Amino acid sequence: MIYQLRTYWAAPGRFADIDGRFRNLTMRLFARHGMQVVGFWTPEPRTEETGDLVYVLAFADQAACDAAWAAFRADPEWQAGRDATEANGPIVAKVVSVMMKATDYASAR
Repeated sequence: MIYQLRTYWAAPGRFADIDGRFRNLTMRLFARHGMQVVGFWTPEPRTEETGDLVYVLAFADQAACDAAWAAFRADPEWQAGRDATEANGPIVAKVVSVMMKATDYASAR
């Protein structure tokens, strides 16, 4: 199992739009494309360093991750939803993605 940590920074004044897009569109599409959500968080306090939204996805391996993201990005519902939510300009200023592998002691607590 591998994990993908993704951190989003909202464009100024657009966090509610990101939140709404995940709530009303992205979560459904993640499920459609087999993207297992581990969790979503908003840093407290949110700062320039922490970003505005953080989430983790789990995949069987890198090939499964790549295939899921390719299918997600090609999904016509995603493309239409992205275009609609960005009709007044971009809602995301920056995204950082980090692939992670669990250590052998992670479940030894």
